[in-house]
Amino acid sequence: MSKTSKLFRSFITTYLPVIFICVLTLFPFYWMVLTAFKENRELNDTVMNPFIFNMPPTWEHFDFLFVKTKYATWIVNTLLVSIISTTVSVLVSIMAGYSLGRLRFRGANWLGWAIFVTYLVPPTLLFIPLTEVVSKIDLPLNIWKGDLTPQPILNSIWSLILVYPTFLVPFGTWLLIGYFKGIPRELEESALVDGATRIQAMTKIIVPLALPGLLSVAIFAFTLSWNEFIYALVFISDVETKTVPVGVISELIRGDVFFWGELMAGALLGSVPVAIIYSFFVDYFVSGLTAGAVKG
Repeated sequence: MSKTSKLFRSFITTYLPVIFICVLTLFPFYWMVLTAFKENRELNDTVMNPFIFNMPPTWEHFDFLFVKTKYATWIVNTLLVSIISTTVSVLVSIMAGYSLGRLRFRGANWLGWAIFVTYLVPPTLLFIPLTEVVSKIDLPLNIWKGDLTPQPILNSIWSLILVYPTFLVPFGTWLLIGYFKGIPRELEESALVDGATRIQAMTKIIVPLALPGLLSVAIFAFTLSWNEFIYALVFISDVETKTVPVGVISELIRGDVFFWGELMAGALLGSVPVAIIYSFFVDYFVSGLTAGAVKG
């Protein structure tokens, strides 16, 4: 086969599919950036080319977000919910995954599969009973002010912090079970023989070796918490306590009027944190998912 034929075959079988997938994947982001920086008169003009900037880019949609909406507050709320939910979920997943993957007791395998099956239950089936449960829970929400009076957590970000681990922990536990099982038991047994406690063996030997799996769980939990919509829509009604996905949709769509520029600007800013996290830890995320699934 000639060199030209090899290059053509390589282009058809490798480069062309990759180019097609990249264009298909990146086009929504390209369109989002275009819409976020276009003026409203350009967005509403059907004569202008919609795939390029026909007029100079503008920051007016971003100004609208931060001046005329509570977008900055939504960002803070989303960040708090995501960080706290991720931290709690990772810690619980480590303890559950370690006990099910490293300790020998009857029914451990069945219990592990039962935990993962709970993750497969659609959230649309759970938000109604969870609403009833959350509405009856009172906590001292102003404890940092010295006020210990219990208050309903419904319509506060604490309702989301309480609920999100219910679907983050099952997946994280299932993933870490497979990862912990792949670590040789001799390492832990040697530490126990040398006088280490079970907790010390877990925190100083097993957990550091399972770092890719932990990062995968953390990225997954943070992403899901950041983008979650159903529970945030049901549990939160005040504008001040909304998260980005709910706030952007509820405040920038009024009847049949869509504020497309502001919607795309909000979506662009909302996707930046997740994109940054994935760009730094994508290798750990892929290796953690692959290794956890294979070992499990």
